[in-house]
Amino acid sequence: MPLHIVAKALALVVGAFVFFTAAFGALEGLIQRAVFLGLVVSLGYALYPLGAGKRWRPVGLAADLALVAVSLAGCAYVVVNYDRIMNELPWATPLDLVLCAGLVLGVLELSRRTVGLIFPVLVVAGLAYAYFGPSLPGAMRHRGFDAYYITETVFLGDLGIWGMLTGVAATVIAAFVLFGALLLHTGGGKAFIDLAMRLGGRQAGGAAKIATIASGLFGMISGSSVANVATTGNFTIPMMIRLGYPRPFAAAVEAVASTGGQIAPPIMGAAAFVMAEIVEVPYSAIIKAALLPAILFYISVFVTVHFVALRRGLALVPDDELPPWAKILAPRQIGPVLMALTGLGIGFWLGRSVATSAFYGVVGLLIAFVATQAGQLSARDMAGRVIAGLEDAGRGLVIVGVLLAGAQVLVSMVNLTGAGVALSSSIVSLGGDSLWIVAMMVGIVCLVMGMGLPTTAAYVLVAAVLAPALTEVGVPVLTAHLFVFYFATISVITPPVCVAVFVGAGIAQTNWMPAAMEAVRLAAITYLLPFLLLLYPGMVLEGGALAILDAALAGVLLVFAIPALLTRIRITRHRMLDRAVLVSVIVLAAWPNPFTPFLAAGILLAAWGSTRLTRKVSA
Repeated sequence: MPLHIVAKALALVVGAFVFFTAAFGALEGLIQRAVFLGLVVSLGYALYPLGAGKRWRPVGLAADLALVAVSLAGCAYVVVNYDRIMNELPWATPLDLVLCAGLVLGVLELSRRTVGLIFPVLVVAGLAYAYFGPSLPGAMRHRGFDAYYITETVFLGDLGIWGMLTGVAATVIAAFVLFGALLLHTGGGKAFIDLAMRLGGRQAGGAAKIATIASGLFGMISGSSVANVATTGNFTIPMMIRLGYPRPFAAAVEAVASTGGQIAPPIMGAAAFVMAEIVEVPYSAIIKAALLPAILFYISVFVTVHFVALRRGLALVPDDELPPWAKILAPRQIGPVLMALTGLGIGFWLGRSVATSAFYGVVGLLIAFVATQAGQLSARDMAGRVIAGLEDAGRGLVIVGVLLAGAQVLVSMVNLTGAGVALSSSIVSLGGDSLWIVAMMVGIVCLVMGMGLPTTAAYVLVAAVLAPALTEVGVPVLTAHLFVFYFATISVITPPVCVAVFVGAGIAQTNWMPAAMEAVRLAAITYLLPFLLLLYPGMVLEGGALAILDAALAGVLLVFAIPALLTRIRITRHRMLDRAVLVSVIVLAAWPNPFTPFLAAGILLAAWGSTRLTRKVSA
């Protein structure tokens, strides 16, 4: 049977499993996770075959079959022995050792094929660190653990590969990946693009604003900045270039907007669900805390694009290329999106679980899709779109599943060896218990550790290793996790390993370095946002109305002042005075005092008002 047929069949099975468990509740913990991981690993090797199209493909096929077989054997072993594993905490046997090694190898090889070599190398390094601890020098040395003890931790319990991260992937994230993929393939993708074009097309820098809106909408669902650039960038980047936008700028706008989708509620590229489990707070608390920073991020990108467009005279999108509102709001286009969101909202309102709420959203989406497309599409075409959505969801679930399973192995080794505690203690010691020194060190290490990794995996890694350093110096747990999450997220646009920029530059056919510099300028506020969380408790909507107002005002001032300074926008008639005013506003807005943001606003308004008055008098 051709491999693509196998992949389609497996994608349908994975989708049906996710749909069923979202509707009727998950299976027992380890059973749900083992079945899910077995399915996504099987699908992954069908989607990413070794040696495809090469003469040595038979060798690759044998390797793929062996890895699938041992991975499925490991998953089946856990399902069959669930009661014994949970009740007896068994000692590892040679068979357990072989099954554990085979399953971990299968997961890591698949992660190598999907996201590259960096992630599996990190996991292997974590396992090696646990095993070779007694042989390491100095502060890195620990008592070490033999292969059987590591197997018991990784394979025979819920602390290793079957831990919380795999559980979140197998339930909540799986349901939302399915929801998002079906939404995009049943009209949501076209609706997002058309809405973005209508809202941003006729403004200064319209094509870049279209990219910002569309990529933000796609990005919060896709779960990967890089995948989002590759998807929406193939539409937005050529449009910007065609309208005369510089190629590096076009690539940077798409990379930054796609990255912003990862920090935007309600989905935040699946990290919101993982964070809720790690921090042990309701999902709604994550959404609430991330709302204001996400709004400030997108205001900043819009303002920067607007200022650049004014300075460079970038072209508007022609009227004849903009879809009419009647088309955008037509039931067959907007109906599935509205019904999907309505189903999701009903689930939350009824107090259902996040996964079950996503199931309600999928049901509403499919009902609306069939109702609005009847007579427009044949039953075969409608089924084809749903199957395409399931296949796309399957690809997404493979990446999410193997990354979080691998990340859970790494986290279990970090906890077992105490590496996270040791690194956090070292950072606090070097920082001398100074919040700001510790925060800057944590931010830099987050950028380095997150380079080359997908958002969710990067967050899991830095959350396990670096968030404790912030909590040790008094930062609230949720704020600490948001801090490291933001820095891990923007690592994909930070040189030198800015993978989202690499993809955007490839589409734009330009050198990546100028595009990376443009991306850093566009996302400048994002490097400051994590520190604003530490300065202003109201930034996470805590501390009362006055604290929230103070944080919002400071944030709004910064997202206007920083782009104005970087793009050299004129406020007064004197360039040096402009810089002095903007630097003063930035310093005052970032000063942790309830009154300084109001003073900064006064200075900015006075400078702008004096210029307006002078122009009127001159006229």
